[in-house]
Amino acid sequence: MLHLVVPEDVEDPDPNRCQCRLKRCPDIATSLGETMGTWDVGPFDNDTAGDFCDALDEVTEGSREALVRDRLVRVIDIASYLDADVAQEAIAAAALTATQCPGGEPANPHYGPKQPLPDLLSLREFAAQALDRITTEPSELMELWSQADAGLWQASMISLRNILLPQRPDEDLRLL
Repeated sequence: MLHLVVPEDVEDPDPNRCQCRLKRCPDIATSLGETMGTWDVGPFDNDTAGDFCDALDEVTEGSREALVRDRLVRVIDIASYLDADVAQEAIAAAALTATQCPGGEPANPHYGPKQPLPDLLSLREFAAQALDRITTEPSELMELWSQADAGLWQASMISLRNILLPQRPDEDLRLL
């Protein structure tokens, strides 16, 4: 169960515009000793992704690709329990890679990085592998979303992964 947590500076909350933050039911939060810091299912709709994008803005232009790569590879290399914060950074990194793919959507203008990114297309396979790992047990983020609206989150992950996968040359995508 999710509850709206309205920031103090929002006078008239409109949940349809994602101004408000969603927080898990206090009973669940107490049992896990934390809150999600998440307000929607998108790759930039959480505090950790926002912090990662801020970090990208703070490093030199030449270091941005390495930081994105690091967040993706770090997740791929974890065979044990995957921490939610590590997963959320990797999802943001995968989404930034997807922005440069055909069909990719631009990064969130409010929560995505403000500085330009280098060419990240060489990271597509790492990004897809990272999403595969995040959506495979044991994963704290999967557990957290299973207590909320897992269907929308899973659809978001599938959509992002599909953008990252290169189109086969023999695919015919024309509408009949």
